[in-house]
Amino acid sequence: MSKKTPAPIYVVSGGRGIAGNNLVQSLLIQYPENKVPVEIIGQVSTEDEVFDIIMRAKADNGLIAHTMVNADLRNKINELCKEFKVRVIDLMGELAEYLDEQLDVEPLVHPGLYREINYQYFDRIDSIEFTLSQDDGMSPQRLRNAEIVLTGVSRAGKTPLSVYLAMYGWKVANVPLVPGVNPPDELFQVDPKRVFGLHIGASQLIAHRQKRISGWNNHHLESYIDQRAVREEIRKAMFIFDRGGFTVVNVSNKPIESTANEILAYMSKRFAYRGRKLKSPYNAQDKLSE
Repeated sequence: MSKKTPAPIYVVSGGRGIAGNNLVQSLLIQYPENKVPVEIIGQVSTEDEVFDIIMRAKADNGLIAHTMVNADLRNKINELCKEFKVRVIDLMGELAEYLDEQLDVEPLVHPGLYREINYQYFDRIDSIEFTLSQDDGMSPQRLRNAEIVLTGVSRAGKTPLSVYLAMYGWKVANVPLVPGVNPPDELFQVDPKRVFGLHIGASQLIAHRQKRISGWNNHHLESYIDQRAVREEIRKAMFIFDRGGFTVVNVSNKPIESTANEILAYMSKRFAYRGRKLKSPYNAQDKLSE
């Protein structure tokens, strides 16, 4: 006997609905393999929108969980849900009423205010998530969404540099150049002013690779650290950088901070709207200009 499909939960918000969705998902995760559909309906700002949402929930016997900070719209949702017998959970109401009673201050009633105030933090989280999802050439179709693209041979330092830049709010993708494998076409479709080819000297590259494979005991990796093969790999990488019109950044014997600053100096000149400085990612007072 098949189980009945659970009714959907509509997370309704005057903002992006992130807080309400996080709360719902934190509860759903306690029920393994649940198949409860959850839909976020954000930017709700009129009574007409409220009415349409409630009619939709009524039609499929769904539940409305809302985080409306606008008292009028919050009350409207609760009233209409009661009138049309739609189940509703007001995630903000009781707390908002309590604070109204306790604090002698008028609320701002501004959806998404928490995220705006904490923009720096959320911006970094978004950037880190994007960067990790694009590591080592994953999802090349999303390269166009990256603000910075790094490319180069294996062990040139693409991943640590990507993560370092992401800590400062940059969405970074990195694309490995593998011998015998053509780079993805998408690499050459990105604005070349955003693409940086990491060049590294052969001796340092071999040292990095030897450290990586120590203990692997795999004779098939001989070409990975063979000096002639490595020099040819670097030469072909430079050819690809030239073909794409990418900016070449020499990372040999340079700390990651220096390379990051060099790249961001280029970005600041080319895209002033995104001219960020490398300050401590943990200093809440730092302001990132947009």
